[in-house]
Amino acid sequence: MDYLIRLVQVHGSFRKPEIEAIAEACGLNLEILSYADDSPCCLIRLDSESSARALIHRSVLGKAIYELWGVGTDYAALHADVRRRTSHLWAQYRTCSFRFYVQSYRGKRSGASQLQIIESFSYLGFRGAIQMADADAQFCVLEDWLRGATEPRRVYFGRWIPQTSAREAVNVYDLKKRDYIARTSMDSELALVTANMVLAGPGKVLYDPFVGTGSFPVACAHFGAVTLGSDIDGRTIRGADGVDLRANFRQYGLEGKWAGGFVADLTNSPVRRARWLDGIVCDPPYGIREGLRVLGQRDPEKGREPVLIDGKQAYLQPAYVPPKKPYSFVSMLDDILQFSASMLVDKGRLSLWMPTANDEMEEFPIPSHPALELVSVCIQPFNKWSRRLLTYRRLPDSETLQSSTIHPQKQTEIKGLRNADDLNPFRKRYFERFRSVAETEANGKGPYISRREDAASVGVQNVLSGV
Repeated sequence: MDYLIRLVQVHGSFRKPEIEAIAEACGLNLEILSYADDSPCCLIRLDSESSARALIHRSVLGKAIYELWGVGTDYAALHADVRRRTSHLWAQYRTCSFRFYVQSYRGKRSGASQLQIIESFSYLGFRGAIQMADADAQFCVLEDWLRGATEPRRVYFGRWIPQTSAREAVNVYDLKKRDYIARTSMDSELALVTANMVLAGPGKVLYDPFVGTGSFPVACAHFGAVTLGSDIDGRTIRGADGVDLRANFRQYGLEGKWAGGFVADLTNSPVRRARWLDGIVCDPPYGIREGLRVLGQRDPEKGREPVLIDGKQAYLQPAYVPPKKPYSFVSMLDDILQFSASMLVDKGRLSLWMPTANDEMEEFPIPSHPALELVSVCIQPFNKWSRRLLTYRRLPDSETLQSSTIHPQKQTEIKGLRNADDLNPFRKRYFERFRSVAETEANGKGPYISRREDAASVGVQNVLSGV
């Protein structure tokens, strides 16, 4: 059967990959018949109405789903398609209560015009009571207009499948209502979408190696997954004044889905090296506010002598802060992929956020690994930069090249005294305002600007997760 999904008109590049991910997570046989980024209407084919309910129930970017009764470029074509597709279904709804309504995307209809459209479906022969609330069957006419057009470019007609979508969870997990957050916490909508992309669900174990205040683990736990996380900054996990990361799970009744958190980074992780994780989800630091760091000494020849505090080893003290050394942005991405390849089960997923510039002057290539297949690339644009949600699937060893044997990742050593911009091309371009060389010279300024000036011009500081 064919169905129509009414999508929200935000995060356009995320919507189709989310539908496909949900279908895989739920084991649905999905075929996408029609989709466009500039339209809220997506036509799909599923095996049954129960499959349609399962799909919309998990969708964050879908508002509603309808059993498709007809589609056309005008009303004459629509009515012809309704007769062709559904004449055998009319008798089922002949005596039940029903409701008709008209929705117009980028267009507007007067009440009289809407009534005329509804009456044009009189050939369906429905004789039951018209009931505006709690009707047995609800039918929708959905018009898709181009801006400034005098008529819709496409018209759809369908029976609403009574099943709420996961959009209600966006409000439930709103950061404004959450007990424990930080400036860099991912907003609830994109966290839930990311959880769908990584196929979070009952019986799965998911890990966030840059857990922060737990936005991703909470979203994955909402869909039934058991989660765990780590962070190089133990303060984010421990919290303060009795409020910590676990408090977020407790707030939503999900404490049983939180396996725990620990202090570590990917280059010094205590996680058992074996392929037992079903998914890895992360928004690693972008290195804007300060350069990227990993655990370790900048100079490995120094700091080897033991440090005692009150006769005890310093590293055993509760307030101990381990030393850190500079870390390359590119090395971090490579290490994430290497770690994922060595930890994910077959078909396990990695969903990774990474920043990029919007111009072509500086290319930030999508990282790759021979054991990981790139499934989708979703883009959230800002002013002069964007961030991408990259989703990978772990390939079975039989499908990887013989020369690409997976070895435990080794920490990339930073040799010499290089500054944070040498190690992070995105950070460098960010503080150049993503200017071209010609723009920089024309403005009479050097490549760098003050952070206060940059914050005012480039903006969007609050979405720089983990920076």
